[in-house]
Amino acid sequence: MRRVLGALSVLLLAVLGLAAPATADGVPLPGNPFGDPTGANDWSCKPSAERPEPVVVVHGTFGDRKSLLDDLSSAMVDEGFCVFSLDYGNRGTGDIRTSARQLKRFVTTVLDATGAARVSMVGHSQGGMMPRYYIKFLGGAAYVDDLVGLSPSNHGTTVVGDPSNPLTGALCPACSQQAAGSPFLTRLNRGDETPGDVSYTQVTTRYDEVVVPYTSAYLAAGPRTTNVTIQDSCPTDPAEHVFIPMSRTAIQWVLDALERPGPADPDFQPTC
Repeated sequence: MRRVLGALSVLLLAVLGLAAPATADGVPLPGNPFGDPTGANDWSCKPSAERPEPVVVVHGTFGDRKSLLDDLSSAMVDEGFCVFSLDYGNRGTGDIRTSARQLKRFVTTVLDATGAARVSMVGHSQGGMMPRYYIKFLGGAAYVDDLVGLSPSNHGTTVVGDPSNPLTGALCPACSQQAAGSPFLTRLNRGDETPGDVSYTQVTTRYDEVVVPYTSAYLAAGPRTTNVTIQDSCPTDPAEHVFIPMSRTAIQWVLDALERPGPADPDFQPTC
């Protein structure tokens, strides 16, 4: 049943993004009828001394800047963060490299509006992986403090069909790019997986039916990297891939990462 619900949710989000207007860079932005996640995109918000980095929330494939993200956004706002969320790449189906350029422009807008020197990012699925392209290849390492991925597709998934299938590539370039072993991911993960002075936290779930195996979300171990699975700390948490942004456990891991120097503390114990 969990797999069926997840698949239906993804299908619904995909249908909502069919009539998307094209942008100047050739990748459509979705028509988003839902607005902003709770508390996010207050362009008058100024970071405090205690919370100096605004947080950019990055949705996943077939998503938008609000869907599934209200609980996450409101939790961060309640902790004093300025939170911003963007739409990109025709609900995240467009070429990931172009989506990363859209993210770069959004970060520049956030920095200009808030006067901050850097941002932190919290991304779901593709939204946890795509910022790594911005960090590694588009100069983002100078502007990102924390990157927290919720079931990020860092090493892809084995449930995507043949990435060389022209139909998959035409309908959803990002889908084929997220297949395990794709040329895009091979280039992204070649060499240092965690470049720059950025703290990387990956939060996964054993019940992930999209990023398979779920451990493919992990990044190479290092002093600025924490990899956690929510059931290791809260065994009864039922969250799977689609709904992990709404998991109370996952949100507590996000806040731990954002509120301390470096990535999340691997010994942190959330309240279950």
